[in-house]
Amino acid sequence: MKKRGRIVAFFLIVLLFAITIGTTITGVTKDVNLGLDLQGGFEILYEVEPVDPSQEVTRSLLEGTVQTLNDRVNRLGISESVIDIEGENRIRVQLAGVENQKQARELIGTSAQLSFRDVNDNELLSGTDIKEGSASQDFDPNTNAPIVSLKLKDAKKFGDVTTQIKNMNDPETPYPDNLLVIWMDYEKGDSFSNEFGKEDPKYISAPSVKETLNTTDVMISGDFTVESAKQLADVINSGSLPVHMTEVYSNSVGAQFGEQALNETVYSGIIAVAIIILFLIAVYRFAGFIASINLLIYTYIVIVVFELMNGVLTLSGIAALILGIGMVVDANVITFERIKEELRLGKSVKASFKAGTKNSFITIFDANLTTLIAAVVLFIFGSSSVKGFATMLMISILVSFLTAVFGTRLLLGFWVDSGFLTKRKTWLAVKESEIKDITSSSQEEPKLFNRNINVVKHRKKFFIFSAITVIIGIVSFIIFQINPGIDFTSGTRIEVVSETNLNVEDVEKGFEELGLNPISTVISGDNGKTAVSRFDNVLSENEVNEVQKYFINQYGKEPTISVVSPIVGQELVKNAIFAVALASLFIILYVTIRFELFFAITALIALLHDVFIMLAVFSLTQIEFDITIVSAILTIVGYSINNTIVIFDRIRENIRARKQVKSFKELATIVNRSFIQSFTRSINTFLTTFIAVLAFLFLGAQSITTFAIALAVGLLAGTYSSLFLAAQLWLVWRGKSIKTRPLDFRKKKRVDGPQV
Repeated sequence: MKKRGRIVAFFLIVLLFAITIGTTITGVTKDVNLGLDLQGGFEILYEVEPVDPSQEVTRSLLEGTVQTLNDRVNRLGISESVIDIEGENRIRVQLAGVENQKQARELIGTSAQLSFRDVNDNELLSGTDIKEGSASQDFDPNTNAPIVSLKLKDAKKFGDVTTQIKNMNDPETPYPDNLLVIWMDYEKGDSFSNEFGKEDPKYISAPSVKETLNTTDVMISGDFTVESAKQLADVINSGSLPVHMTEVYSNSVGAQFGEQALNETVYSGIIAVAIIILFLIAVYRFAGFIASINLLIYTYIVIVVFELMNGVLTLSGIAALILGIGMVVDANVITFERIKEELRLGKSVKASFKAGTKNSFITIFDANLTTLIAAVVLFIFGSSSVKGFATMLMISILVSFLTAVFGTRLLLGFWVDSGFLTKRKTWLAVKESEIKDITSSSQEEPKLFNRNINVVKHRKKFFIFSAITVIIGIVSFIIFQINPGIDFTSGTRIEVVSETNLNVEDVEKGFEELGLNPISTVISGDNGKTAVSRFDNVLSENEVNEVQKYFINQYGKEPTISVVSPIVGQELVKNAIFAVALASLFIILYVTIRFELFFAITALIALLHDVFIMLAVFSLTQIEFDITIVSAILTIVGYSINNTIVIFDRIRENIRARKQVKSFKELATIVNRSFIQSFTRSINTFLTTFIAVLAFLFLGAQSITTFAIALAVGLLAGTYSSLFLAAQLWLVWRGKSIKTRPLDFRKKKRVDGPQV
């Protein structure tokens, strides 16, 4: 009865989760904030300078600016906005789901320094003379044209100003001199005389003054529409900024492009998860079914946690979520393979389950912690888009550890303790012919594909293959170098999207009409409906607006535009190198503490090998190298060290079983045995993660294609180096000193080396 109760408990827990997920998933996903790459919008990084040159940019000045910007954003009715201070003099603004990007940019970017001047540009009134919150859109009582009405604080002061204007008399000027010129953001060098007569002057309006006006009511007339008049009123009411803001980076994504990217990415993720579940069940049978349940629970919990944190989900964040699935699968695979090993030794299901879960725990812990280190470094030093990826990756790692270790142990444990699996060992993917007689004392070396394979003796072939690959990469760097995106070189990247096929000539002709000259234009994507143009110069805000307007009229879809200044490009390069170096350093320190220095250095060599291979492939193919590749590199850094640690953990365990290793031959046998024991786990983990990456590559949004390519190359290189390079290098290096410094991992400290 007690045993039957465990199975009932299993079904109750699964049913509880099924009901919870089924009834809340729609609401949870609906409440998740989507980034601008999934619903359109723009992101701008501003460099801040005070209006008064004698004033310094302080934290309080930046905070006041952010508060004013938030007020302006609220007037636009945008709920999903992120405005952050970065560094000592920068503010990053992210607005997702903006329908009118031009209006939003103007509202955000203008300093709103309103001033009333005479025709000689002398300031007579400023924004401080206006009553706060008094501006509103109205209509001229005579012409019914849209105007902006506002109230002044002092009627007498306005009377004195209008008296001064009406009495001005300079017959030599080619324009009336009794004009009250109203400026927004007057800058040094601006002049009414230069702007007079232009079709679109910089000043707002210049009404003539023929009599003294002792009033607080002022009407600003001009070539307004109702919308532009309301926008000006909103800017005036939000208050002037105490700073000038210069764009140093911007990224504009069309709403249609974001919606398409979201649909494609979610679709590819669903396909990937479905294939992974089928793979798990096919390979691990009943245990794979348990892992699949945990996989779905993991996905739900990650989304809930992310929503509770009020995180902003981006394309790279979804990629991190799917990669986290690889971590869940990896932990389950390690556990299942350990259980199978115990079953093959002839142990009972209960004993095998207990030993397998115990032996796999520390391996899973080490592997997850090293990947977490890479994610933390990525979060600290990455740009805003990379931070979203890092946040999701950290959540994924933590949740995957909990669900894979404790969730699988709990759910599978119910069936093990019930006795249902006692005589059904084949349900755990172990053939009867593989199970030894537990009374047998014979010690056989593990086999791979039912064959005795000695991988260690072929180590020189692996070294030669890696050396040739590295040489090819070096030659490629010398000849081709890397094709850096504007993230690292500065400039402008414009992605034109159409419902029909595009050709380079038509797109470049459009830029020619706008007076722009791209250095390159290529048709991108499988369907030929996207054209990517690059400029080596930074387009101004007006030029960006003109480009958006032109191509919306031409093709009916808003183009995606990224602008990066030289300063930001240099900083991204520096931060990317620093992030990779720092992540590697922390990982190596951890491996040294957990294992030994020899393990750490060989792990570092394998890690650098994987990163170099990724860079070499981008050099050979000349695929554009952008900031998302840094995320991929750091992900592979974590993945590679994860894989390597699993092999090293096996080596350490087998050395402990031998008590002490004193000869190279004995050490080589241990390394070979560890390779065979870890091979199935490594390949199965690689395949499940690779499935997810391939789904992104072939079914996902085009904007993460290069990211998926980098991950695919990194996964291949990381799996190869972990299985065939790292352990072999360690064997050769450590084996040279084995006679003078024998290995013994039973003690907390070796007499001849660092702590382990």
